[in-house]
Amino acid sequence: MSDALDLTVMYAMHGALRRDLAQLDRVTTAADCDPVRVLATAAGWTLFKQALRAHHAAEDDALWPSLRRNLAGRPKDLGLLEVMEAEHAAVAAVIQAIDELLAVPGAAPLRLGQLTDALTRGLAGHLTHEEDTAFPLIRRTLTTEQWAHFSQVHARHISKDAPVLLPWLLDGADKPTATRLLAQLPAPAYAACTARWIPAYAALDRWSPGTTA
Repeated sequence: MSDALDLTVMYAMHGALRRDLAQLDRVTTAADCDPVRVLATAAGWTLFKQALRAHHAAEDDALWPSLRRNLAGRPKDLGLLEVMEAEHAAVAAVIQAIDELLAVPGAAPLRLGQLTDALTRGLAGHLTHEEDTAFPLIRRTLTTEQWAHFSQVHARHISKDAPVLLPWLLDGADKPTATRLLAQLPAPAYAACTARWIPAYAALDRWSPGTTA
């Protein structure tokens, strides 16, 4: 067990997801835009989904299974892991409902607003719940080897769309966090990220209709 696990990437991911939830709220409540068209055609919604799915897939694949093995015989803590997985599923179901609505011609902005409100409440609540209950459990229970394995799996999921997801993750991060995350990259990825990926991301108006990542 270790009290020295570096959860920087977890907190950075949560911060980036909260940033995009705030943007979703602005998009769906703005009086001067069509939120259905924005979400249906803007890169921001696609990037948000890609990042969230990569993060949750890594947790489901490598984090919860390791914790479950370590927590055998501790039903209360095992119950928390079941809740974490159930919250993942609930968030995924709302995202699917939003995508299904966006595919319907003439979809109602009011219904979209209701769904994005549900997504914001559900995901924001999950992130806080995870930080308050699962993070301390991770620090108390997971070995450094298990955490390293999860970090590798998380990086592998992110790497599938690294040119957009790495700048997305760094967007708005404070300097110490950004420095630590960049330092973890292999030299070729670091060079590509700083020289090409971040400038391309900065030039992308993610929440404008008709944009692509």
